[in-house]
This record gives sequence, C-alpha cells and structure tokens, in this order.
Amino acid sequence: MGKVTVLDHPLIQHKLTLLRRKDTTSMAFRQLLTEITMLMGYEITRDLPLEEAPIQTPLGFMKGAILSGKKIALVPVLRAGLGMVDGLLNLIPGARVGHMGLYRDPKTLKPVEYYCKMPKDLEERDIIILDPMLATGGSLDATIQSLKDRGAKSIRCLCLIGAPEGIKKVQDSHPDVDIYLAAIDEGLDENSYILPGIGDAGDRIFGTK
Repeated sequence: MGKVTVLDHPLIQHKLTLLRRKDTTSMAFRQLLTEITMLMGYEITRDLPLEEAPIQTPLGFMKGAILSGKKIALVPVLRAGLGMVDGLLNLIPGARVGHMGLYRDPKTLKPVEYYCKMPKDLEERDIIILDPMLATGGSLDATIQSLKDRGAKSIRCLCLIGAPEGIKKVQDSHPDVDIYLAAIDEGLDENSYILPGIGDAGDRIFGTK
C-alpha cells in the first residue's frame, strides 16, 4: 500500500492556517500556496539521488555532491494545480511540466479528460502530480491512470488537504502511489467539498469566486 504522509512542519502548518482563512485575498492565497508547496517540495525530495562532484572552491579542491540527473515531471491537475507549480519549479527548475485537464460529467459524475499534454519520456521520469484538494479522489485517480496508460512508472501525489474518502479511493486503486499532504480534514459535505477545507481552491487562486 502506498504511503500517506502528512508533512507537519511548523511553517507548513502556520501558512496553511493563514491560507484557510475566509478573508485571505487571492493575492495572499497564491503567495501562501506557492510557499507551502515549496516547503512541502523540500520534504518530498529528500530521496533524490546524489552523485560525487569534484569542484574547486576559492581556497582549494573538494568532492561535493550534486543531483545525479534524475528526471522529474510536474503534472498539475487543471486548474487549481497550476497554483502549485511555481513553488516546485523554484526548487527544481529543470523539471518538465505536463498538464492534465478533467471535468466531471454531470450525468455519470465521473471525471472526463479534456486536455493532456505531457513530456514524451514519462516512463523515464519521477512524476509529481499537483492538486491542492484531494476530495472524492476521482480526479486524482483518473490522472494517475491516464499517466500509467502513457507509460509512467514512478508517480507520487502532492496535495494540500485530503479527505479520508478520497485518500482511500486513491490507495485502493493505486497502491503503488505515495500521497503527501499538509493536512487530512474531517470529510466531505453533501456537495463533496472538504470540511473544514479551504473552499474552492481554483476560485480562490484566480479570484473567480
């Protein structure tokens, strides 16, 4: 079963509380989301491999360490996932960025893929899916499956807040995928919004509420 890890660093939790506030402006929300994503990214990249790098400092020679060139792809789920991209690109500027667009069919209530643009070498990359809210798990489940169908072999998910229902769905469908969160909330309301949550992340990011 894939791991579910809650990143409880004090700075992450402090900024998440500010982001949750109803009166936080869109500008502040975007900034906080970028900062939280960067802090979470620092935690989830601890296992990136290193290789020895001989260098000359101003005072002498030494053997340093640099990233060994592991290929990484970031895949934001449109549209709210876009708000998390810059936070990780600040840490990993060489990462490629794919995009996944989904909407919910009003009759079946199942996610339908309407846009997908990915790097061509997905099978060679460590993929980090970005989506602030893991609610029912439908969109994340569909995104993971779509990536696997395109050859992806190494996938992890970075979400801000998760509901137990969505976490279970993703774990049941994709036991090989690890999930990283800043918080696990109580559950879903009758409209499948996370409680207490942050409201509609996309609307709050882009000021369309």
